[in-house]
Amino acid sequence: MGWKTLDEMDLAGKTVLTRVDINVPVDNGRVTDTTRIDRIVPTVEAILSAGGKPMLIAHFGRPKGKVVDAMSLRQIVPALESALGHTVQFIETLEGAEAMTEEARAAEVLLMENIRFYPGEEANDPDFAARIAGLGDIYCNDAFSAAHRAHASTEAIARLLPCCAGRLMQAELQALEKALGAPKRPVAAVVGGAKVSTKLDLLGNLVGKVDKLVIGGGMANTFLAAQGLSVGKSLCEHEMADTAREIMAKAGAAGCEIILPSDVVIAKDFKAGAPSETVPAHACPDDAMILDAGAGSIARINAAFEASQTLIWNGPLGAFEIEPFDTATNAAAAHAAALTRTGKLTSVAGGGDTVAALNQAGAAEAFTYISTAGGAFLEWMEGKALPGVEALNT
Repeated sequence: MGWKTLDEMDLAGKTVLTRVDINVPVDNGRVTDTTRIDRIVPTVEAILSAGGKPMLIAHFGRPKGKVVDAMSLRQIVPALESALGHTVQFIETLEGAEAMTEEARAAEVLLMENIRFYPGEEANDPDFAARIAGLGDIYCNDAFSAAHRAHASTEAIARLLPCCAGRLMQAELQALEKALGAPKRPVAAVVGGAKVSTKLDLLGNLVGKVDKLVIGGGMANTFLAAQGLSVGKSLCEHEMADTAREIMAKAGAAGCEIILPSDVVIAKDFKAGAPSETVPAHACPDDAMILDAGAGSIARINAAFEASQTLIWNGPLGAFEIEPFDTATNAAAAHAAALTRTGKLTSVAGGGDTVAALNQAGAAEAFTYISTAGGAFLEWMEGKALPGVEALNT
């Protein structure tokens, strides 16, 4: 661990430039989900209690270096004040921040306007980063979800000021280190979702690092087809067959067991309540599609969890959005949650569909750690260096 925490910094009387992710859903000017705002509260409280002044830096949407009124962070202020329990002073422009009076700085928490309104942000412009750095004394990155971006407010600025990780960034990095950096073995991973092509780097990295790899969802169909099995009308990337076989060969060489469905739930129509049946994985008719893993497969997956000490989960095991094709995802998630509650398993999960699936299964709260950082979580699982984290190590 080359990065520092807030506890290792002297914050008294200092302005702490704090990069956060409050890119929350908004409808008609009202925040509809405050999860990301709620998650920054411990960092802001820690800075305030240590005598520091948090100046929050954040993005909202993709304005591409231009001022877009609909993407102003001003609309976030009421929800932010409610969550923090503190007054938030909104700063409309960088020039305004540079010219702030002591009276204006007296507010408990400062919030700068959408940093992506400036082209220098996504360009990681050093001069722009220097202007931001000039506003404060210490840099704190609490936005792991933006750590895979080499932007001025996530990367360049960390090289200009004493820097540290915020509470959320710290929790995320510690959880990920436990899961894949120095995990308790054996390690199992679940990788699901629609397409193999979007998760090639992920699969390639995992087969060399985990002991058991469960492949589910539409991806599993591609692997079944690569083994010569008929998958009927199922979602399947037949053109990825050679790649799937290469991944299986690499797993075999690394001693990683790949677990594919041994039985599958099939239907002729992809809709709620469609007539379905469970058949062996090799027996999908030409006019049917595979939409979930069967009971035998669930038992194998649960047994893999029981034989492991660490679990990393990304993606659902079937078409979880529609009943009854959520059965495998719900059952496996519930079993992983139960093992985690008893202390037998360290479980870390992340990715958009993953969080939705685990919430739907009622299992999310029991997992050791749920990452809300989609792209950054995936790139970390792929074994890639994250610029925003690397910069904290300087």
